[in-house]
Amino acid sequence: MASRLIIVAPHEANNLLETSLREAFELLESQIRPPFSLKIRNELEYFEINKAILYGILCEPQMAKVHVKHLHGIVTDGYAFFTNTLVRIVNELYGKLVDSGRVQLIWVSLEVIGVLGIGFRGLLEALLRQIVGGDFGEKNLWLCSEMVRVFMVKWDCLLEEEPLVLSSGLYVFLRLLADHCRIVGNSKIDVLKRMEIDFCVRLLREQFQLCMKIGRDLVRLLQELVHVPEFRAIWKDLMLKPGEFKVREFVDISQLYRVRTPNKYFLLRITPEMESQLRFLLTYVKFGSQRRYQVWFAKKFLFVAERETLLIDIVRFICCSHHPPNEIIVSDIIPRWAVIGWLLKCCKKNYVEASVKLALFYDWLFFDEKLDNVMNIEPAFLLMVNSMSKYIEMTHTLLDFLLLVVDNYDTDRRNIIVQGVQSALDVLVRRGVVQSLDVLISSHKLSPFLKERIIKLSSERNVIPFEEFQAGSFHGCASLPIDQTVAVRVESGTLQHDISASASRNDVELAPLTNVSVTSCSPVAENNEIHEQSLEFLVQNLGKNIRSSKQLGVQTLDKILHLYVNQASEGDTSNFSITPDQLSSIIAKEFQSSRYQLFEQNWDQDLQSPTAIIVRYLLFSQHEKMHCMFLCWYKNGLTVGPCLLSYALNLAHEAHVLGYVTHPNTLTHPETLRESNKITESGISLLKYHCEQHFCFMNKGKEPSHAIISTLNINDKLVSTLIGGAFAAYRCFIMRSGKELATDSDNFLPKILYCDLMSYAKRDIKMLKFSLYSLSCNLRELFLGEENIMKSVLSQLEYSDLLDLQFDLGLKKLSIFGDSTEAICHLIRSSFQWDCNEQNKFWGLLRSELAVSEVPIEKVLLEFFCTDDLDPKHSSVAVGGLLALCSSLAPTPKLVGAVLLLPNKKFSNFATTVLSAWAVSNTSMLFTSLAEFMDKMNAGDSMISDLSEIMVNNSAFVWLLTFLDAKRNEKQQL
Repeated sequence: MASRLIIVAPHEANNLLETSLREAFELLESQIRPPFSLKIRNELEYFEINKAILYGILCEPQMAKVHVKHLHGIVTDGYAFFTNTLVRIVNELYGKLVDSGRVQLIWVSLEVIGVLGIGFRGLLEALLRQIVGGDFGEKNLWLCSEMVRVFMVKWDCLLEEEPLVLSSGLYVFLRLLADHCRIVGNSKIDVLKRMEIDFCVRLLREQFQLCMKIGRDLVRLLQELVHVPEFRAIWKDLMLKPGEFKVREFVDISQLYRVRTPNKYFLLRITPEMESQLRFLLTYVKFGSQRRYQVWFAKKFLFVAERETLLIDIVRFICCSHHPPNEIIVSDIIPRWAVIGWLLKCCKKNYVEASVKLALFYDWLFFDEKLDNVMNIEPAFLLMVNSMSKYIEMTHTLLDFLLLVVDNYDTDRRNIIVQGVQSALDVLVRRGVVQSLDVLISSHKLSPFLKERIIKLSSERNVIPFEEFQAGSFHGCASLPIDQTVAVRVESGTLQHDISASASRNDVELAPLTNVSVTSCSPVAENNEIHEQSLEFLVQNLGKNIRSSKQLGVQTLDKILHLYVNQASEGDTSNFSITPDQLSSIIAKEFQSSRYQLFEQNWDQDLQSPTAIIVRYLLFSQHEKMHCMFLCWYKNGLTVGPCLLSYALNLAHEAHVLGYVTHPNTLTHPETLRESNKITESGISLLKYHCEQHFCFMNKGKEPSHAIISTLNINDKLVSTLIGGAFAAYRCFIMRSGKELATDSDNFLPKILYCDLMSYAKRDIKMLKFSLYSLSCNLRELFLGEENIMKSVLSQLEYSDLLDLQFDLGLKKLSIFGDSTEAICHLIRSSFQWDCNEQNKFWGLLRSELAVSEVPIEKVLLEFFCTDDLDPKHSSVAVGGLLALCSSLAPTPKLVGAVLLLPNKKFSNFATTVLSAWAVSNTSMLFTSLAEFMDKMNAGDSMISDLSEIMVNNSAFVWLLTFLDAKRNEKQQL
C-alpha cells in the first residue's frame, strides 16, 4: 500500500517510522472509528492505538477532530508518547510530508499545546528547526508564518507553562528577519515580516528577562536589524535607557556580553539533516578526502543563492555546538578550522562574509575562561595559523577583521573587548592549542602592519603599581581581570612585563617596554666580563667556569640561557647555532663532571643552585626553547618532573603557611601546615625569594636594592598568579612528555603525575596531604579520580589526616573525586581489589564528598547494582558505603525512584534498609517523593523509560506495603 503521509521516490526504501504508523493504522482502523471500544489496553496496545490515531489525524483531515476526541478519551500518559512521536515525525519526515500532512501537523501541534501535552516544548523547537534560513520558497515561508501564528495565539499558555520556548522563538525569528528584511516589494513576505516584528518586539518589551537567556548572541542578532525602526528604538534603549525593559538586574548591555549563549540556540538554526551531515563530515571524513562530501553538502543545502546566509548559522554551530573528543582531534579527521575555511570561501556577498567572520570571532570579544569554552575560539586561531603557509591572504583578512572589530564593535566598552581578546589569546597558549603566539607573530609572511597592530593590542594594558601587579607575563597564569591590567608586549610568543624601579622608595610601577626581550634572572651580581661574552664563547667555557667557582658557573649558566632564548633579538653576529638537545646535553654533562647532578633529590635546599636557576627561567620566561630543553633532560633520564612539581607544591605550601589566600577552595589548617614548614639551608623562604627573583627578571635582570624590595607588597593576587604559572609550566611539561613517549596520552598523563607525586612524597610524607589541595585546584583534570594517587593516599596517610580531609570535603574546601559519574563508578569498581582497610578509608572520603556534591547519586546506584559481574564477596564494603551514604541523604524523587528500581538479584535487602532508614528520619518527604515517582512512572517519564529492562524491586514494595499497613493499624487503634 502506497504511503498517504509522505512522498517516496521510486529508488527509496520504506521509512521505518512511516511504516510503523501506517501498519498500526491499517491494523486498528476499525477501533479508531466510532463507536469507540472501552477496552483497557496494556502498554504495547496503548502505543499502537496512539500511532493509529496520529496517522489518521495526519492523513484524514476530515476526521481529525474525531480522532483527537478519541485520543483525549484514552490518554493515560499525559500525551507523552503521542508528543514524542510527533517530534520524531518532524525530525525524520517533515521534508517528505505531503502538503495536507504539514497542515495537519501544525493543527495537531496546537491541540497538543492546548492540553499541555508532556514534551510540547520539544515539539515546537523541532518545528522551528525545520524553517530554513535564506529559503524564500512558498512551503518554507508558510511554515514560518504558521509558527509565528502559533506563538502569538498560544502566548499566554506558553508564557505560563514553558516560557523558555518563547526565547527559542525569538532567536529564530530575529535570525530570519535579517533575511526577510532584505526582500522588498513582496506582499507575502511583507505580511510575514510584520508578524515576526510584532512577536519579537512584544517579547523584547514585555518579557526581557526571558530574552536575556539567549546571552551575547542576542546582541549580534539585534545589530543585524538596527535599520528596522522598531528594532532601532529597542537598540537605543539597550544602549541608553536599560531601565525601559523593567528588569531590575539589567543595567548595561555589557551584562549580555558576559553571558555565553547556550548551545541549544545554535541548533535551532540547523535542520536535523544538516546537523547529521556536518557531524558525519567532522567525525568520519579524513582530511584530504573531504572534497566530494563538501560538494554534496553545498549542492544539497547551499545551492540556492539566497541560502548563503546559512553559512553564518553553520559557523556558529561548528564553533559552539560541535566539540570533537580528543581522539578525533589528534586523528587524521578533517578539523573544524578546515571546514570553516571552506565555508568562508563559499561566501559570495561581502555582507555575508562579514557576518560569517563575526560569527567565527564573536566569543573572542567577550571571552572569560571561567564561563567560556576554549573550543569555541580554537577554530579561528587554528585557521589563521594553518593558512599562513599557502593561504596567507586568509590569515591577513581574518586578523585584520578581528583587529577592526576590537576597535569598532562597541567603542564605549572597548576595554571589555580588549580584555576578552587578550584572555582568549592567553588561554589558547595555556591550554596547548598552540605552543606560543610566536607561530603567528614571528612569521615573515605576516604583514608588518598587522604584526604591529596585534602586538599593540596585546600590550594595551593600564599602568598600575607593582603592589597591585599580577604576574601575568608568562603562559599559564590566569587571565587578568579588567580592572587589574598591566602593561605588556608580545615577543617570541611570550607576554613580557617590564618593571622600572624609580629612585623614590615609594614609586615602583610598571612601564611599557622599549627593548623587549627575555631578561636575565641570575640570583647574584653579574660579572661584567661574562655579560659581554658571546653565546658560543660562554658555552665553550661553561665547564671551565664551573670548575673555577660555583658562583661563576651559575652566572655563566644564567647568561647562556638568557642569550639562547633571545638569540634572534640580541644581534648575535657569530651565527652560532645549537639545538636545545645539544645545549641541554652540554649543560648536564659539564655540571655532572664537576660532581653536580642537575635535578637531584635535594636540589631545592639551595635556591641559588643551577637547577633552581633553570626551573625559574622556565617559569618566568615560558619560552619554547626552555620547554624543549626540559623535554631533552627528561628523555635523558633526569628527574625533571618531580623537580618541577615539588617547586610548585612548595610554593603553594609556603603561601598557605605565610597566610596568602591563593584559592578559596584550598583553605586548610595553618597550625597543621606549620608543622612541616620548610626553610632552605640559606634560611630564605622559597616564596619570598621566588617573588624577588621574579621582580629581578622583569626588571631586566638588575638586582633591586633592599630599600626597593622592602616597599614591595607581595599580595594574594601576585602570589596566586605566580603559583598558577608554576603549575601551568608543569602541566605543559607533562603534556609534552606524554606526547613524546605515550601511546595513550589520556591515560599516560595521570600516570606521570602519580609517579612525580610519589617521588615528591618520599622526601616528606607530611606534604602528601597538603599536595591534594594544590593538585585539586591547579591540576584538576589530571588529579580528580586518579586511582593510583587515591590508593597511595589511603595507604600512606593516618586516620587523623583522612579525618581532616573528610571535614574539608564536607565543607567543599576540596574535591578529590570530581563530578563525573563514570569516573566515580570506575573508581568504585577498582576499589574491589583493595584490602578492606583501604576500602573503608576510601568510602569515608567518598561519602563526605558525594553528600555535598552535584553528582547524581541515583545514577551511581543504578550503574553499581546493575552490573552483571557484581561479586558480593569483593563488593561488600562498597555496598556498605553506599548504604551509609543513601541513608544519610534526603529521599528525593529521583533517589527514591532509583532505590525502587534496584534489582533483587544480589544484596536484596539494600533497598528495603534504605527505605526503612528514610521512613524513620524523613517520613513525609519519603512518601511525597514516592508519589511523585509513581506519577512519573505512570506518565512514561523519559528517564524511567530508559530503564525499561529494570524491574521494580519486589522486596522494597513488600516492605512499603507492610509499613503502610502498620501505620494504618496504628491510626485505627488510636
